Amino acid sequence: MNRFSYVRAAGVPEAVHEGSAKHVRFLAGGTNLIDLMKENVERPERLVDINRLPLNKIEDLEGGGLRLGALVTNADTAYDPRVDRRYPLLASAILAGASPQLRNAATNGGNLNQRTRCYYFYDPATACNKRDPGSGCGAIGGVNRIHAILGASDQCIATHPSDMCVALAALDAEVRVTGPDGDRVIPLTEYHRLPGDEPWRDNYLRPGELVTAIDLPAEDFTSHYTYLKLRDRLSYAFALVSVAVVMRLDGDLIREARIALGGVAHKPWRSPVAESGLAGERASRANFIAAAHALTEGAVGQGDNDFKIELARRAIVRALEQAAAGTPQSQTDKRVL
Repeated sequence: MNRFSYVRAAGVPEAVHEGSAKHVRFLAGGTNLIDLMKENVERPERLVDINRLPLNKIEDLEGGGLRLGALVTNADTAYDPRVDRRYPLLASAILAGASPQLRNAATNGGNLNQRTRCYYFYDPATACNKRDPGSGCGAIGGVNRIHAILGASDQCIATHPSDMCVALAALDAEVRVTGPDGDRVIPLTEYHRLPGDEPWRDNYLRPGELVTAIDLPAEDFTSHYTYLKLRDRLSYAFALVSVAVVMRLDGDLIREARIALGGVAHKPWRSPVAESGLAGERASRANFIAAAHALTEGAVGQGDNDFKIELARRAIVRALEQAAAGTPQSQTDKRVL
């Protein structure tokens, strides 16, 4: 770990000012950043501790929505009665991720901004364009079982590891940020970047900008939803493929369906074509299979991860069946039945 200076911000304006300098990182739960610093992947010259900022509340919004403070822990978010009652998909996704100890420390803002868990990114002795721009991508032609099948480029095939963000994408959440140029709101679906020619840029935050909150719209997806996560073991493992689904049904007629995939791209993956194709159709296996193929159109494997294409399609169908039946995946008994 390199030497660095440390400052504890007393307010949001001070944090933004301090964070606008080069080689500075904000520190909250530290569950990802500190690991990266220990591995010499991240080498900030200064840490700005934001834990004392007034961003640790969950608040009701006018019209029935909910605002999740950036410093609220993942555990407190998942177990908040309002989240559990009004946004059970989000609670389920959070509880599917990490471990209880990590959820007790990790924050909502940190979850948005966590880095990939690519083997090559974590190993400074290997080539990684995300860690060391221009060095190449060791995963392309290397060990790539956990890597992207959608939205990748010839520069990077890593994936975003969050479970929470997949649910937020399906719920059309918005991210509130503040920075040197003031406040702005970014739709969650537009927050994270695909790698393109700049894989080191994970999101669309500008220099010095700080996530302050996540807003959930007032929508009723409490009856037909599921978060299905497929992984190598049933706990404390990142998704090979995950699927968040919310639906509105009129009998067996689908009025609206939203599907977000995790573990397959640099960001939670949605397809307007796949979702619109379900609207007005019957909740049938045939229609779910068609949606799965539409959602994975253009998927490309890298050898070791070729299996993820078919796995994703089967997971989408299973998740749609769970949501339509009103039988969401249990995050206590994680077996997929």
